[in-house]
Amino acid sequence: MATLLIVDGANVVGSVPDGWWRDRRGAAERLRDALSAAAAEGRGVPGHPGPLTTVLVVEGAARGVESVPGVRVESAPGSGDDLIVELAAAAGAEGRPCLVATADRELLRRVAEHGAGRVGPRSVRY
Repeated sequence: MATLLIVDGANVVGSVPDGWWRDRRGAAERLRDALSAAAAEGRGVPGHPGPLTTVLVVEGAARGVESVPGVRVESAPGSGDDLIVELAAAAGAEGRPCLVATADRELLRRVAEHGAGRVGPRSVRY
């Protein structure tokens, strides 16, 4: 069973001050496309070789970004963090290995309760 990689879109996009705040949806689409290219190449993240099953969680102005091959995009109806915790909990219940890409300490605490590991935002900024 491939490791599930859940990407906290807002946190990862916000980790680089490249003007993302002017076009949050476009920034999320660029991240999605980079994740898709990495998935197509079978790339993993440091310490976790690929392939990975990748889910990008978006919220706010980035809602509605479409999924592409290799990346399922989930639009959070409310808090992106809450959806990420739900996805990590479901993976834990299945016994599926799970990693969350974020630097949000509170979110990391919450997903760790379900057995999820962490990778930093730069790990998925391909």
